[in-house]
Amino acid sequence: MNWLTKMFSGDHPAANLPEALRERVEQWRALEEPSLDSSHSDTRYCIVNTEATGMDLSKDRLLAVAGIGVEKGLIAHRDAIEIGFDSPAEALVQMLEFIGKSPVIIFNAEFNRTALMAAFEMHLGFEPDIEWIDAYWLLPSLFNDKHDRPVRLADWMKAMGVETFQRHRALGDAYAIAKLFLAAQSRASQRGYRTVRSIVDLAISRKRLQRSISS
Repeated sequence: MNWLTKMFSGDHPAANLPEALRERVEQWRALEEPSLDSSHSDTRYCIVNTEATGMDLSKDRLLAVAGIGVEKGLIAHRDAIEIGFDSPAEALVQMLEFIGKSPVIIFNAEFNRTALMAAFEMHLGFEPDIEWIDAYWLLPSLFNDKHDRPVRLADWMKAMGVETFQRHRALGDAYAIAKLFLAAQSRASQRGYRTVRSIVDLAISRKRLQRSISS
């Protein structure tokens, strides 16, 4: 049994997906792709965060996934969801429907994105084409006066004076990430990074720079 099977074991192999779930996936595929050249004010971003039994992909398992919409510089409190992983395929389809084709803001993609994409592959049979923006790299690109390198979510919360209603839970931490992203979006706009593409490139450039320094 490999680490994927350990983490995402369940009763919904892709080959046996119910017809209703397959139809919902096809409806998601048919949604219009957003333009990466759209401004922040014209874009709905989706904050996505997971909750797992731990941070070791070789032995831990997903417990829940949460999402929060951010639109027109505001957190859309009614545009939020938290889904348990008791039925992984149903949970993942619900998450796709919630995300739509919005760019996704995630913190620590090395764990969260990897875990989710492996789950999509195992339970739905494909990895969805989603635009991921890792706040782990975006934040130090814009707030090097606070931290000039990537740090933990707790460190950013302390540095930026951000609080949430429940730490270490999928939706609670997603709310903290959403508040940090609003600050990042505002500063990015002030510095001329006013489109989705610009902050995608900014995060990627920061990641490449950090890795070149480390090597």
